[in-house]
Amino acid sequence: MSRPEPNAPFHSARALAEALTGQADVDASGMEMARLVKMTAHLYDSVVVQGEGATEVSGPRLFLLGRLFIAEKQGNTEGLSPTHLSHWRKVSKNTISALLRGLEEQGLIQRTLDPVDKRVFRIRLTDAGREFVRSTAPQHVAYMNSLLADLTPPERAQLLELLGKLSRSLAARCGLPEHRHP
Repeated sequence: MSRPEPNAPFHSARALAEALTGQADVDASGMEMARLVKMTAHLYDSVVVQGEGATEVSGPRLFLLGRLFIAEKQGNTEGLSPTHLSHWRKVSKNTISALLRGLEEQGLIQRTLDPVDKRVFRIRLTDAGREFVRSTAPQHVAYMNSLLADLTPPERAQLLELLGKLSRSLAARCGLPEHRHP
């Protein structure tokens, strides 16, 4: 096994795994998967922010608006709690609060106190938020689908199946319930 220079970057997960374990031919597929998933997620975010699918609302905020829109379509007129949204997105309450604050400043959502439990806020779309979702969703969905243009339909299906399986496996290891979008 060749030893890398002291401050040289590792050019592959395998080289890093070999250096960390001191073993040649070590299985580094777990490290490589983590690297590729993270890199792909960052690239996806960058492309969405810079691309034709970009709107004045960030991707995470757009997902929250979509979740609120779907809740309304399913008959939820009370709104959703920030805690519910935090669990749904699997992010901290601080992160959800920051996202919601931005949406509120843009006039797309409103916070109201829960009539039963005054310690809890309910988040609902405003008329402007509803209209924003209706007017931007078709373009956004089409743009997101276009990012998969280099994959054949069977490759897309296989990738989605495998990422779903990995996600469920990781959630189970963390003791989290299976994550399903409505």
